[in-house]
Amino acid sequence: MAISEPARVPRRRWRIGPASRHLVLLAFTALALLPLYFMIASAFKTAEEYGANRLGLPLRPVLSTLGEALAGGDLYRWLLNSFFITAASVLVSTALAALAAYPLSLMRWRPGSVILGFLIALLVVPPIVLIVPIFQMVVDVGQLNTYQAVIVIYTGIMLPFSTFLLCSFFSTISRPLLEAARIDGAGTWRVLWEVVLPLSGPALITVVIVQALWVWNEVLIAVIFLQDQSLRTLMVGLTLFNSRYRLNVPVVMAGMLWATVPMMALYLLGQRFFIRGLTAGGVKG
Repeated sequence: MAISEPARVPRRRWRIGPASRHLVLLAFTALALLPLYFMIASAFKTAEEYGANRLGLPLRPVLSTLGEALAGGDLYRWLLNSFFITAASVLVSTALAALAAYPLSLMRWRPGSVILGFLIALLVVPPIVLIVPIFQMVVDVGQLNTYQAVIVIYTGIMLPFSTFLLCSFFSTISRPLLEAARIDGAGTWRVLWEVVLPLSGPALITVVIVQALWVWNEVLIAVIFLQDQSLRTLMVGLTLFNSRYRLNVPVVMAGMLWATVPMMALYLLGQRFFIRGLTAGGVKG
């Protein structure tokens, strides 16, 4: 008599439906936006209203906290310092990255692949391990507490990533288009200025946004190399600002709002090109 095999019990597969996925995404979005909501809502409250209504929307929104945050002058000076250092660092780093990415990706240069691999290897080196030797060099050349020292350091740290990203994008530019420009008499600089850079708008905007966000929010290098209070950047100064207005939370949140608005505006202005710039080098063609 044949022995029948035991019936197989089908495994139950858990599937998340579209409605559940939307709920999960909404939950994570709300969790991410909660600190932003608290900052904005608190910045438009008086100290008395904040004490009575910490998490709710301001019943009588006020703008005096924004002016009070700038009244002392320190926050205004820190804002200008951050604007100057960020703009200079991003401008220099983007220009050097474009000049480096052009021969590495579009010109038949034998050491190009070796240099590009070396730049990629530099991406895994954490900047914190370079702080001590860089600090010693800055002290030796007498550039401590100067803007130019911090700008050079930021530029050097950002340059490998910027060059790698621009190389990935430049390599997708049509070779026949570049050859046609050269046949028409365009030299190397003219091809770069009139052909490559205009076609690389999304990648350049992506590089600018990524670099600006990092420099604007960076604290460690600014603390070590800009020890003079008048030279401090905004993120470093906000730590002093928080201790000064610890009992007046709306003013502290107003200072945080001043620090958030510029980078949020920059991202919103370049959002249309940001994702295109990040993904353009992923597919060649």
